[in-house]
Amino acid sequence: MNANNHSILPAPDNTEKSIEAEMARLSRLLLTVAPYDGVRPLPISGLYVARYSSINVDCIKTLYLPSLGIVAQGAKSITVGQETYQIEKSQMLMHPVALPVALKAIKASKAEPLLAVRLDLSPQRIAELVLKVYPHGLPPIRQWSAGYVVNADVSFVNAVTRLLECLEKPGDVELLSPLIMDEILIRLLRSPIGIHVAEMGFADSDVHQVAEAIAWLRENYSQSVKVTDLAELTHMSVSSFHDHFKAVTSMTPMQYQKALRLQEARRLMLSREMDATTACRIVGYVSNSQFSRDYSVFFGASPRRDIARLRQQSQRSE
Repeated sequence: MNANNHSILPAPDNTEKSIEAEMARLSRLLLTVAPYDGVRPLPISGLYVARYSSINVDCIKTLYLPSLGIVAQGAKSITVGQETYQIEKSQMLMHPVALPVALKAIKASKAEPLLAVRLDLSPQRIAELVLKVYPHGLPPIRQWSAGYVVNADVSFVNAVTRLLECLEKPGDVELLSPLIMDEILIRLLRSPIGIHVAEMGFADSDVHQVAEAIAWLRENYSQSVKVTDLAELTHMSVSSFHDHFKAVTSMTPMQYQKALRLQEARRLMLSREMDATTACRIVGYVSNSQFSRDYSVFFGASPRRDIARLRQQSQRSE
């Protein structure tokens, strides 16, 4: 796997002191809204906060929608397909499409827990704003990625902090948070990774076309599918679709579908107490042994052992 921190782009001119002060302010807010370890949604739609007081031994497997994540304290790694991104304090990571990811807290302690905030990005809202920021269209893009790391600047962190502060006053979530969300999107569109964000809003962009294929896979993960069918859906040639899909997701379409199936099977076994045989059939597997092998490779343990471990963890945290 390749750590992609070589792709970090410099932030605009900010004094180190000012970004430190803004990050400290954001960290204090996150400690307030996240009193316990784990990931939790906040009352603002699409906004999540994460807190971890120790380094993760095992990866946390989940699905991210198109999103922006900011680390306010500590550090974490996110693996997507064959790529691993390390995000440290004052850095941001943007994913332009929905992706199965594996998360790890790599710098965290009880005294200084990992604190991070994630904001789901709305391609529809980006489409409404993008023409204001790019009135003459997008410049050509030669390279795509499953994620883009950039250093946060003071103005951006300040906007995220103000978004969280909306939780403190009645009415602010409804009245002010949509305005601050637009400010965040505009600042993101004008940032060094703005062109990659903007692609989410252009219907004829390669990223948008891959996103359409991903949406189909997410809705029909249990069905058999051929790459030729997905290429036809996106109006691309098979070779072009395959290359673009892998560039944007760091996975082949079949690897992506397998990750969706395995995560859904895990959810069914954990939340509905479903047995492995039933779960594997529901998500589209025809072979129990193949399901067990794939599951063990993906989650690091057989279905029975993995679900038993997750239930034990849940009981200890209650």
